[in-house]
Amino acid sequence: MGILVIDVGTSSVRAAIVRPDTTVEHIHRRALPPDVPMAGLVEFDPARMARAVLEVAGASLAAAGGRVDAVGVTAQRSSAIAWDARTGEPLGPGLGWQDLRTVGTCLELQGEGIHFSPSESATKFAWLLDQVDPARREHAKIGTVDSWIAWQLSEGRLHITDVSNAAITGLYRSDGSGWRQDSLDRLGLSRPSLPEVVDSSGPLGEATALPGSPPLCALVGDQQASLMGQGCTRRGLAKATFGTGGMLDVCLGETRVEFATRGAHGCFPIVAWRRDGKITWGAEAIMLAAGTAVDWLVEDLGLISSASESEAVAAACDDTDGVVAVPALLGFGTPQWDFGARGALFGLTRGSGKAQVVRAVLEGVAHSGADLLEAAEADTGLQVGHLRVDGGMSANSVFVQSLADACDRPVEISPELEATTLGAGFLAGLAVGTWGGLDEVADAWSPKALIEPSGKPNHRDRWRQAAERAGGWYPELSAIKF
Repeated sequence: MGILVIDVGTSSVRAAIVRPDTTVEHIHRRALPPDVPMAGLVEFDPARMARAVLEVAGASLAAAGGRVDAVGVTAQRSSAIAWDARTGEPLGPGLGWQDLRTVGTCLELQGEGIHFSPSESATKFAWLLDQVDPARREHAKIGTVDSWIAWQLSEGRLHITDVSNAAITGLYRSDGSGWRQDSLDRLGLSRPSLPEVVDSSGPLGEATALPGSPPLCALVGDQQASLMGQGCTRRGLAKATFGTGGMLDVCLGETRVEFATRGAHGCFPIVAWRRDGKITWGAEAIMLAAGTAVDWLVEDLGLISSASESEAVAAACDDTDGVVAVPALLGFGTPQWDFGARGALFGLTRGSGKAQVVRAVLEGVAHSGADLLEAAEADTGLQVGHLRVDGGMSANSVFVQSLADACDRPVEISPELEATTLGAGFLAGLAVGTWGGLDEVADAWSPKALIEPSGKPNHRDRWRQAAERAGGWYPELSAIKF
């Protein structure tokens, strides 16, 4: 048979069947873009999300003949939802991981020596309950997207989350041992409102909302699922996902990095997954704008008609003729973490045209990707021999070649554009014996293509100069550290 995987992203929900030979079939998708009522606010409708999940899951299940061995769920991380346990109805909007309404709260707490990032779930949970349940009634439940989906699939029988999602809420102990009571107390959050933390892979309960009540056997964050889906289950293997933003993750195995929250080069420790109570650790580097920079060329500048057109337009010139684009449209993530940085174009001349600018943007994202890789190697002490990539931008040959050149090492392209689905399928399949272990998952990796560095000058020094000049554009924002 196969594994039904539900993949809840930032702008869409999809379901698919992962077969034992790792092929992905019967894909059904529904658009689910978030609402942005004003700058800095990112919301979604949890009830609409739940309906979309059941719709696409039912469609994929029906296409597969109505039977699967297990169900796996992977989801966007750090988003926050509150709901009434008696009715199952949301108590307000879901707050997306990009939502920044709690920046002030985070800064206030910093003054008390308590550190949260507005991108984490912690202060979002508190904000939601302050609005809809200030008395903190016992029937109010809170959770990340994976927890909300598990509740829906089990018809309210399961209030759970896995360690990979719990560890990114800001409320979980850095050693992966449980919720931080001091943080819960400061934010007025109670343990009964929070989900039980479970393994990422294992028998978690029954998905009774689906025909046949198949077993729910995996919950995992999207980037961790992508790491698993690209076969990075051995120490030192790394992948990068280039979608709206960019995330680079390195598998560390059983050894956690020494730093508690952020390394000297801007990377974060993460729980990659947990099986049979044993944690596999990872480290993550973050780019705030990747595909967003290409969308800017389409939607704001009108230089190209679609993101896919960027490949052909950029290929019309052999190089940028000295034009450098810094895609810091939302500031810098790893390694600088400069929220006051802004996007910039340098080296423009009267001869600079559309092709040079489009190519410069693709190369700028590639150089940012190389920055992530260098930071991850510096913070972990590991050398990454080959970088594996997935996400929408991995289909762009000009970008991938630029990435190989900027990183000065081979890049392996995932056979699945969104490896998250395959990763969640692996974790669920490991729980029911479809695959025998993590080595079998690693051995299943077969890249779609291997892109070697071209040998042309990669202009890293010029990139670093441009990035430095783009930094600190708004000093008051650059001073904010989370």
